Amino acid sequence: MNKKIEDYPMILKASDIAEILSVSKPTAYELMNQSDFPLIKFGRCKRVFKAEFFDWLSKLQSNVS
Repeated sequence: MNKKIEDYPMILKASDIAEILSVSKPTAYELMNQSDFPLIKFGRCKRVFKAEFFDWLSKLQSNVS
């Protein structure tokens, strides 16, 4: 199943990130722990705004190119 960006909720969980990037959930958590990741913490819960995640991802991709 191929989801579009619009199909994901406004606030993403690690499972959403894992699905988007085709990585495991532990790998998604590793990415979320990076200092430049736009993380939102609610107690022990880690989330990210969808728009901020895709901005971060595009910046990461442009640095690799």
